[in-house]
Amino acid sequence: MATYDLDQQEQLDQFKHFWKQYGNLITWVLVIALGGYAAWSYYLYWQQQRGAAAAALYEELDRAALAGDADKVGQIFGDLKGKYAGATFTEQGALLAAKVEVDNKKVDEGKATLQWLVGSGKNANLVAVARLRLAGLQMDAKQFDEALKTLSGDLPAEFAPLADDRRGDILMAQGKKDDAVKAYLAAWKGVDPTVEYRRFIESKLTALGQPPAPLHSKVAPEGAAAANGMPPGLAPTN
Repeated sequence: MATYDLDQQEQLDQFKHFWKQYGNLITWVLVIALGGYAAWSYYLYWQQQRGAAAAALYEELDRAALAGDADKVGQIFGDLKGKYAGATFTEQGALLAAKVEVDNKKVDEGKATLQWLVGSGKNANLVAVARLRLAGLQMDAKQFDEALKTLSGDLPAEFAPLADDRRGDILMAQGKKDDAVKAYLAAWKGVDPTVEYRRFIESKLTALGQPPAPLHSKVAPEGAAAANGMPPGLAPTN
């Protein structure tokens, strides 16, 4: 029994010595770990609450847009931008607000809204749409250099043909036909042949006297000879 007590006391002394040497470090590690977990949990909760609040404001913005109330749309979007910048609903709201503003002849406000999204947006696809729309408004205002600069930003690959097509429109408005043809041709090549929009780009090239050449499949000499009614053995060999 005495031996057991001595062993227990020795273990207790060792623990006291260990805690004296490392206790503060362990305590701080635990505090940091638990604090980090609590902060992350709060961040997730905050993001969820923030997203819900942004969604509610977006619904209000959508109702104002359907009513065509440009002033109210601008006010609500200002709240979205001020409180929930970076939220997807806010960036979607920018596109909606800009459309209502432009439809109500508030072109400068619409351009400013799109410019905000181009400069501050985090969703690459929404930013790309904003660039295309903003470049179109700048072109209409004969701000050709600004429009081309707007299109020069980074865009997802799927938006590149649309940017080339819009670039061609701007270059045509500047009277730069050859450069416009190059842009339209790049757009035509970039659009999938099954997409109807490709025919629209093709019509622009045709109107400029530069219809894109169709991609013909190569025919073997024998096949060409047969198509001309010649026996395969008599097909030209040179």
